[in-house]
Amino acid sequence: MRVNIPLKRQFQKKLLSWYNQRSRPLPWRETRDPYKIWVSEVMLQQTQVKTVEAYYGRFISRFPSVEDLARAAPDEVMKYWEGLGYYGRARHLHRAARDVVDLFDGRVPDSFEDLISLPGVGRYTAGAILSIAFGKPETVLDGNVIRVLSRIFHVTDDVRKASTQKVLWSLSESLLPKRCIRDHNQALMELGALICRARNPACSDCPVSRICEANRLSIQSELPVKSPRKPVPHYQVTAGIIWRGDRLLITRRPPKGLLGGLWEFPGGKLEQGEDLEGCLKREIREELGINIEVGACLTSVEHAYTHFRITLHAFDCRYRGGRIRLIGADDYRWILPRELDGFALPAADHKIIDLLKSRKYGDME
Repeated sequence: MRVNIPLKRQFQKKLLSWYNQRSRPLPWRETRDPYKIWVSEVMLQQTQVKTVEAYYGRFISRFPSVEDLARAAPDEVMKYWEGLGYYGRARHLHRAARDVVDLFDGRVPDSFEDLISLPGVGRYTAGAILSIAFGKPETVLDGNVIRVLSRIFHVTDDVRKASTQKVLWSLSESLLPKRCIRDHNQALMELGALICRARNPACSDCPVSRICEANRLSIQSELPVKSPRKPVPHYQVTAGIIWRGDRLLITRRPPKGLLGGLWEFPGGKLEQGEDLEGCLKREIREELGINIEVGACLTSVEHAYTHFRITLHAFDCRYRGGRIRLIGADDYRWILPRELDGFALPAADHKIIDLLKSRKYGDME
């Protein structure tokens, strides 16, 4: 799908004028450093701007260059990412930083082919880095842009389909100007974030409302079209606060998969026919090869992930024997409770830590 020249020029002019007046003063917009822009784009994936602002400055202060990030230990990177979620992003960014140092002499590549060869860098991220940091004529297509284009050009097919994605990429490319590419792409995303919102779009404040088909037809709430998601499953999960003297046990999850590389209180998912105490004993035996005594339930925590929800039941436990074998875990530590702050743990586990801090540690006999 192509956009006619008069409409394209009108759109570009109105969008850029609006952006120059209304854009938010975000820290990553104050730099042309491709590394810092790259970090911001990775953080912004599936994460709100307000949340990213709280993490971006701290992360850049600790890892101000791609070399600094490449030299860092994985545990430290995960600690600085802790709470931001989608931890695969941090693992990929760290590995990609090492590749940039090893393969590109520490310079973030300025070609599409080189960028997408890096772990975790896809078409959108490469286009954002190239256009925003280098001013190159590359287009972007994120959730905000999809919503804007679907409404303006009345795209009524399911935006999750590959064929519709192809149409949307083509539309985004057709709107790309010859100059001010950096600002154009950021303006397109900003329009979706501030004006063309998923709910209650501010059409009266939109600079391009007069050329928007959804506005003309009053069907803004119906676009973009998305196929319904499957019901979100809910799981019962156990975790053991396992004491050996005055120290407790934490384990590190394998580097791949959900929450990969994070430390946690060991445990696992309840299977059919089990009770919670039996589940926890089985999981500890299967993952670590040790025996425990399960005591009282400390708390039950509700937590939601992207595709499922859990109720996490945390139990006070005592180590009763056996040598730890890393069967289902990547590493382990016996630590003092005060040392917990030095490890990156999932958000659900932090709710347990808050409870532990409010009571006397290790009071189970």
